[in-house]
Amino acid sequence: MTTLVKTLLVAALVTSLPGLAAASDPAPAAGTKPAAAASAPTAPAAAAPEKKTSEAAPIRQTTKLGTVDLARVGEETERGKAVQAKLQAKKDKLQTRVDGKRKQLDKLRASIQAKLPSLSPAQRTAKEKEFQKKVEEFQKLGRQLEEELSSLQEKETKALYDETERTAAAYGKANGFAIIIIKKQLLYVGSDVDAQDVTDALIKAMDETAKKK
Repeated sequence: MTTLVKTLLVAALVTSLPGLAAASDPAPAAGTKPAAAASAPTAPAAAAPEKKTSEAAPIRQTTKLGTVDLARVGEETERGKAVQAKLQAKKDKLQTRVDGKRKQLDKLRASIQAKLPSLSPAQRTAKEKEFQKKVEEFQKLGRQLEEELSSLQEKETKALYDETERTAAAYGKANGFAIIIIKKQLLYVGSDVDAQDVTDALIKAMDETAKKK
């Protein structure tokens, strides 16, 4: 922090007033020793200037702040890669189920359309209701599978974030960081803040921990 030091300047002004001889004093008689001349008044000694108190400049302290790129953690750590692979495998499995149900639905529709010319109005209505029910079942299945995938993704992502948070806390304490935050949330850094990207260090630490398990 910049400290403004005010300088106090003390000036001593000394005024010397000389003695004045009285004009009305009589001349001394002959043979009489003249009186010793009055010594001229001495000027008072000039006051010593006041010493300026030196103010010690404050020690400038910086705060260590770490930033971490969570996207890189998810893409580059072994744990992050494992999570991505797990989610992709789950997605592919669910997609296979959806595609199978869609093919069945398409086959049923084609069959109904082929029979429509030979069906009575009542039969047509029944077939339309049957097909509509299958469509609704298919849509319900799609929502269920989507929720299943979303739930797994949320669970795995939270576990990865918690591990990242624990690693960041351990690294921050060991290396004197006051705080470690997500990189994209950083909008401004003052001159008294030592901001460092610790993503590489956290990725390395997380991978080393994974090897020990």
